[in-house]
Amino acid sequence: MTDSHAVFDIVMPGLQTLVQDYPGRRGLQSKGFFPSGPMDHVSFRIANALVGNEPGAPALEIPMGRLTLRALAETWVAVTGAEGSGLRLNSRPMPLGETVRVVPGDEIACSIVKGPGFRLYLAVAGGIDVPMVMGSRATYTMGGIGGVEGRALVKGDVLRARAVTAPPPRLRVPASLRPALANLWEVEVMRGPHADPDFLTEQDWKDLVGREWKVDLNSNRVGTRLESHRFQWARPSGGVAGGHPSNVLDGSYPIGGINTNGDVPVILGPDGPTAGGFTVIAAVVQAGLWKVGQLRPGRDLIRFREVSLDEALALAARVDYTTDPHHYEEL
Repeated sequence: MTDSHAVFDIVMPGLQTLVQDYPGRRGLQSKGFFPSGPMDHVSFRIANALVGNEPGAPALEIPMGRLTLRALAETWVAVTGAEGSGLRLNSRPMPLGETVRVVPGDEIACSIVKGPGFRLYLAVAGGIDVPMVMGSRATYTMGGIGGVEGRALVKGDVLRARAVTAPPPRLRVPASLRPALANLWEVEVMRGPHADPDFLTEQDWKDLVGREWKVDLNSNRVGTRLESHRFQWARPSGGVAGGHPSNVLDGSYPIGGINTNGDVPVILGPDGPTAGGFTVIAAVVQAGLWKVGQLRPGRDLIRFREVSLDEALALAARVDYTTDPHHYEEL
């Protein structure tokens, strides 16, 4: 690694703090790789914008908090995402959504995230310097590649950042552009290849978008499990693919696809399986994926809302607007 310097010593690594980049390792699905990358791509991109980085520069994803870093050099950082973490710089409150200067010896710490929201993102000026693996620096947890040796951070790791030629401007994200966090989420979806009428009944679809779904405690970057629900199904079985109507012949899965394994819907995450033999009844649109990254397992509720392609594109444009630093306040 050249043209980089040590910026942080990991004092307390948190539950599963990972180096991610955006959009991750694309173009490898046929080889069995989902792209990895941040669960909440909006907060990730905003954090990078606040420190003058390209939106996809490598940064930290911190689920549930409990992270402590000690600065080894003067640099600029920004933290975005979940609320209620008690984020502090040298024991004093540190703002979310702002550019913050740190100097050697400074300590950034957060406690367990109380929410709303579940994941924090920390970007450092220049971006975290880790090796490129198969076209990306993102950590792929299932394959153990990318990031720091293909794993979550551990105590004693030293993070390096690429050098910057000048300090970034100090910016703050205005309240009107901050992602709205909640405990009851509205998540936008479009119908999947196995929706009604051939796989689900009309009533099944109404159930999917009409009820509240609790996020199961057993959720992670591979998939966000929802509580089980007894769909009626439009067919008695999966035919040659299996006895349950959720069985289909193996096919590829989309990121954000709502994969139904028996009666358990699972929203596929960025480290999820690329293919399999279960129905995909809907898919979370690009602009809604960030919300899945902020769902708190075992507590939060989801209500799905069907959108058209035109609305999905309009929402994506809105997301892009919020990640553009030209719309931020200069401090």
